[in-house]
Amino acid sequence: MDFSIAPELQQLLDRYRAFVRERILPLEPVIAAKPFVDGHAELEALRDEARAAGLFGPQIPKSLGGLGLGFREHALVSEVLGHSPLGHYTFNCQAPDAGNMEILHLFGTEEQKQRWLVPLAAGALRSCFAMTEPDRAGSNPTWLETRAERDGDHYVIHGRKWFTTSADGAAFAVVMAVTNPSAPPYARASQIIVPTDTPGYRQVRRIPVVGGEGSGWASHSELAFEGARVPVSHRLGEEGAGFLIAQERLGPGRIHHCMRWIGICERALELMCQRAASREIAPGRMLGTRQTIQNFIAESRAEIDAARLMVQHAAWKIDVEGTYAAREQISTVKFFAAGVLGRVLDRSIQTHGALGLTEDTPLSGFWRHERAARIYDGADEVHKSVVARRILRGYGLDVGQQAGTTHG
Repeated sequence: MDFSIAPELQQLLDRYRAFVRERILPLEPVIAAKPFVDGHAELEALRDEARAAGLFGPQIPKSLGGLGLGFREHALVSEVLGHSPLGHYTFNCQAPDAGNMEILHLFGTEEQKQRWLVPLAAGALRSCFAMTEPDRAGSNPTWLETRAERDGDHYVIHGRKWFTTSADGAAFAVVMAVTNPSAPPYARASQIIVPTDTPGYRQVRRIPVVGGEGSGWASHSELAFEGARVPVSHRLGEEGAGFLIAQERLGPGRIHHCMRWIGICERALELMCQRAASREIAPGRMLGTRQTIQNFIAESRAEIDAARLMVQHAAWKIDVEGTYAAREQISTVKFFAAGVLGRVLDRSIQTHGALGLTEDTPLSGFWRHERAARIYDGADEVHKSVVARRILRGYGLDVGQQAGTTHG
């Protein structure tokens, strides 16, 4: 394994780092303090700067106007952009659009690519991915209730989804729906593109998360499909291939989430150290002289470095052997990095005291949005079970199959 960074990639990372530091961070207090829709003009101006700088769409193929970075290269960029809650959106590599671009690129027809992928890659529209359901356990993704029934050359979709990130203002949803209830569990569902202006598609509400409802891209919605009728040509891939496509999307996506979380951790550690070095607890005595705070800093440094190496190892294995071969490493880094994220954020908030709970720093926003890291894309407990089962098989114990880890 070679985790060294080529000089050309290092130069590119330095350019991203400089853009985040010089252009995005100064605007955080202005843009992040507003609802997403109210800060849209400023964000679009930042995106125009990113385009002009040749940094827009790091993961997007060159044929679509992006940089065409490889998997590990983009993972490293993702860490840099994670320093700001605006980072990934500024460069058009934000979830869920990045994942939808990937599956459209891999599985979309030429018609689908022209209609949805090209404008998505250009940043001209947004999308969402509708999988999780209010009345079905997300830890068992095969147990979907939403149905897409064939009616001639159309599907008619009935069901309800929730925690559909970025649905507010999205142009289309990629919907996981059961198309063949009698098929084996992982062959029952298909992914179907549903334009949000389709009759029968309804955004029920934006769901408040830890007290914040959000708007636009920075929100999560509950959706209703009440006889939404779309052509069969809107289906991605073969009928029943929904879970196969989901794994192509979610496995690598978990790695990019993890690297984004590491970027958040680095920002939280930086803020923690600044606070420790500048906050007086008595005349002439700084907060950082306390051993507890020193432990916070040392433990955070060690955990962040360990998580980064684990994630890079998983990314290396994906590059060399493919997503399927790396599934144990993907599950391991997902729950490990999510745990590190929670602990580092908590330490930084604790170090800031009451200030850490306010909107005067990005810490409370990070906490509000990222506590879900231990839930989405497979709850930590499910990933731990996956890893443990695979290890135990090597000792001759087969504990059987449990719920999967495919999450929306």
